[in-house]
Amino acid sequence: MSKMLHKSFYLILLVFVAVFIASTLLIRAQYNYALYGDNPILGMQQWSVFLPVILLLLGSGVGLYALCLKLNKYSPKVVIPLVLLSSLAIQIIIIFVFPRVPTDDSQTVLSLAMNMLYDQDYSSFETGGYLHMFPFNYSIVLYLKTLLYLFPDNYLVIKLFNILFSTLTTVMIYLIYKQVNDRSTERDYGVLIFAATYLPSLFLNNLIYNDVIATAFLTSCLYFLIRFIREKSWKTIVIAAVFLAMGNYFRSIGVIVLIAAIITILLNMRSIGMKKVIISIGVLGMLFNVPTWTQNAVLQSSGAVSEPVGENAAPVYMWLNMGINLERFGFWDNMESYQIYQRQANYNKAESADLFKQEISNKLSEASASDLVQMYYKKIIWTWTEGTYQMDRYGIGNESSLGAGRGRGGGIAGSYSYTNAITELLQGDSAYRTGLLWIVYVMNFLMYCFILIRLVGGIRGKRYDEVSLILVILGFIGFYILWEIKSRYIYPVYPLLVVLSYMGFKDTYDLIFHRKGTLERYSLRKR
Repeated sequence: MSKMLHKSFYLILLVFVAVFIASTLLIRAQYNYALYGDNPILGMQQWSVFLPVILLLLGSGVGLYALCLKLNKYSPKVVIPLVLLSSLAIQIIIIFVFPRVPTDDSQTVLSLAMNMLYDQDYSSFETGGYLHMFPFNYSIVLYLKTLLYLFPDNYLVIKLFNILFSTLTTVMIYLIYKQVNDRSTERDYGVLIFAATYLPSLFLNNLIYNDVIATAFLTSCLYFLIRFIREKSWKTIVIAAVFLAMGNYFRSIGVIVLIAAIITILLNMRSIGMKKVIISIGVLGMLFNVPTWTQNAVLQSSGAVSEPVGENAAPVYMWLNMGINLERFGFWDNMESYQIYQRQANYNKAESADLFKQEISNKLSEASASDLVQMYYKKIIWTWTEGTYQMDRYGIGNESSLGAGRGRGGGIAGSYSYTNAITELLQGDSAYRTGLLWIVYVMNFLMYCFILIRLVGGIRGKRYDEVSLILVILGFIGFYILWEIKSRYIYPVYPLLVVLSYMGFKDTYDLIFHRKGTLERYSLRKR
């Protein structure tokens, strides 16, 4: 029964990945603020660019992998620190070369942190305030407030901490890979180098928000969860629970990882034992909301808030309502949903929830079945195949004079505190910027191709070691079918895509070049 469930999860993800690949052959998903403004774009695939970039990346990947294999003779004590230090240097260079200043929500949370630190101003929790509507963002405000208190008041300090969290994620990617692919007798430095140089993670350190931090915590949680499944150690499940609680505190999508963790533990009930299964699930559940409960208790006891935090916050139905939009297929609806909560319901959570339920019901009844199918298809395809996690806006940024773009939406895509020769080269929709986005986009496509290979190999060989990673990815797919979308929102799963795609690439390389790779060695052992 357990094997059947494992296989089912692999098959479900295989179907989604196959749809992503097949759709990308015909459809180009884009996010380019200079060209289109703040809009999700689906157009015809541009094969004249797509195919050459595929060939370029495949050739480069094979060459780099061959070089990585030569590193096997060197000790991890030498190679791992060297790779991480090189990655740190690259990331530091990027934040100096692209000095993007905070905009949108990142500017709001930073301003609130400064108001609370220097003026003891907690008025944002009052009716109509930002934290009244979105109290879950107090976690990033508190984090920024702490950094501002401990260190010089400078964007670079915050970005340097982003780099530290990003480096933690890189380490965890490598450790997760070694856990789920422990049959490999090689040192597999390639996956570490891939993770350390993954372009979206390098650029998104420029985003002063919660994505990088939450990704580090949630990825760490998965590593310790996998270790618990293998070692049955109480220490590992407690550490996993702490990382999960912190990851959820910074981004309220930890419940996806919690559900995946519980299912993974239940799938391994026979090897773990019933007693440990019950206690481990209890530990995950009990610690899950401790940071939020602690935060709320402190705010109320200090008199910073006059009512329980979140009592009249924007309801989840607001984001579900945004998620149903035929024209923009679930992307930001230009304040339409906000106005229902703010103006029609006057910031009342219960009243706005009823209004949103009615709005959702109207949308579903007025749209035809064909319209809904097309909308959800576009929604899934754009979210998962855009591939850059919107690093164009949130990582690279744009000079304010050109930031308005030529598309609908306007505003500033993320201006710079100063400009230089590199920012000039990547200004607007320049060839350099477009080329960089193409490389990241095609890399994402190739990652899906190799994930497909890995999934097929796992099903054929009846190896299901990566089921915990697959469950998290499936959880994100299911959640963002319903929720408001941005391709940036799925950033926390990039570490899992890196692990699975590298496995698929390694399997393919071993097969083509007749190397005795992991799969072959495993099959020989089985005999």
